[in-house]
Amino acid sequence: MAAMFANSRTISSAQTDIHEHLAARVRRHLDEPFRKPIGAPSQQAFDRAIDAWQRAGGQPLIVDAGCGIGESTLRLATAFPDHYVIGIDQSEKRLTAGKDWWDGDMPANFHWARADLVDVWRLLQQGGVPVARHYVLYPNPWPKIGHLGRRWQGHAVFPALAACGDYLECRSNWKVYIDEFAAALTLVGRSASTEPWQPQAPMTPFERKYGASGHGLWRCVTVRQP
Repeated sequence: MAAMFANSRTISSAQTDIHEHLAARVRRHLDEPFRKPIGAPSQQAFDRAIDAWQRAGGQPLIVDAGCGIGESTLRLATAFPDHYVIGIDQSEKRLTAGKDWWDGDMPANFHWARADLVDVWRLLQQGGVPVARHYVLYPNPWPKIGHLGRRWQGHAVFPALAACGDYLECRSNWKVYIDEFAAALTLVGRSASTEPWQPQAPMTPFERKYGASGHGLWRCVTVRQP
């Protein structure tokens, strides 16, 4: 397992509930298409990932968004052997770091891609790529009140993020983040549920660290109905 010390501070924020401007921001992002050009490195990484998935047989696809060092990708690939997992992170250092913390053989049904999630989510949406399961695990919470636009639910890419995955799950150690994520999903037409989360086995180094530090953990889940 990937090591992390159990000394993490809980999130401190002057914001204690859903941001008062969240709804207006999400509606604006729905009304105004996100026109930022796709970066060439992200496009190339995306193309390689899709090619790897298709060459592996095109199994039901799992997207592990912001996978960090890749532990969650490996755990998802192990838990869903009949799926194919694409783990995405912008940091080459994290993705290429040694994996000596992983016990046993590497699963064969995964691919790591170094790319900007803002680009990848839009490419998935634009290409109509069918994603069975989509995980957003412990994203940067940006807890300052003025940082709403940096949180995924307040970002212009959120409509594309929310379109990705028949099953979509977000986890955080900040309840406000999960409440906002669920509220934003509702605003784009996806019903969502939230709950305290107690993992049987941590899926990421952050989940392990937060749990060992005694933090409360929460998750938001939405399932697209046929």
